[in-house]
Amino acid sequence: MGEAGFLGATIKGYGCAGISDVGNGLITREVEKIDSGYRSALSVQSSLSMGAIYDFGTEELKERLLPEMAKGNILGCFGLTEPNHGSDPGSMETTARLDPTREGVYLLSGSKTWITNSPIADVLVVWAKLDGKIRGFLVERARCPPGTLETPAIKNKTGLRASITGMIHMDNVPVPKENLFPDVEGLKGPFACLNNARYGIAWGTMGALEDCIERAREYALSRKQFKGNPLARYQLIQKKLADALTDATFGLLACVQVGRLKHEGLIVPEMISMIKRQNCDRSLYHARCLQEIFGGNAVADEYHIGRHVANLFVAQTYEGQSDIHSLILGRAITGVQAFC
Repeated sequence: MGEAGFLGATIKGYGCAGISDVGNGLITREVEKIDSGYRSALSVQSSLSMGAIYDFGTEELKERLLPEMAKGNILGCFGLTEPNHGSDPGSMETTARLDPTREGVYLLSGSKTWITNSPIADVLVVWAKLDGKIRGFLVERARCPPGTLETPAIKNKTGLRASITGMIHMDNVPVPKENLFPDVEGLKGPFACLNNARYGIAWGTMGALEDCIERAREYALSRKQFKGNPLARYQLIQKKLADALTDATFGLLACVQVGRLKHEGLIVPEMISMIKRQNCDRSLYHARCLQEIFGGNAVADEYHIGRHVANLFVAQTYEGQSDIHSLILGRAITGVQAFC
């Protein structure tokens, strides 16, 4: 993906392609047609890791890291979710404190989980509380003394099996002050990164759904039942395909419109919540319906539909589960905060 220019594609300069938000959405759509795990790796590298450095890092960090990250030579990850705090990142327990023995050094301690790319990441964007305020830090694996940083992989997943997922365990990880994001504090920083990734997810899930539609169509035309008729001849099958294609079309049109507004700087976060929620929900629903066309064959990897269903459940869950986005939209509609 680095050789193709896909990584950090919307970033201007630093060896990145500098394309439009719609163009970047089209990339994520095509990548997720192959597998959601590939798109997840793309999103974490581009929107969450490179995006955080580009938006909040110092110029020195940008010049030193972004060109190599754009090539895929340096891999990043994004540490926000914790074992005890998923949808409630404001309650994170990971802390940062000044090193009492070394000037200009912070010590990070705590754990993050369900972190894409963490077992193989060279640089880790970690959000931690410093004097009670959430701040962003860039941890460089090569600069961590033995025993301070561990990133074990999470094994035996039923979804996103093509994506490497792990944890981040930190025990007084030293981070130089130059690797502190200087001008952002609170959840504004991580949420800005997440909104960019959520935008990509809205596009990507439509790509996965399109692949489900095409595979279900081909299967329905070739599989013959009841007097040698193809499954595609039956009304129930055609309705499943028609419903799925309709939502895929509407979902893509919504992504295009939001992408154009995003590129013009006219977007509000609730727009991204709307398309992330809707497209994840509808892609998962239709993938499950289309799965029924395959009957028992759906459980076999060679037909791929079951893989997409498992992946789309994860896509619906991470970076804001659909119910959380419902509350974000509800707050915008009513003006009443429903997060307790």
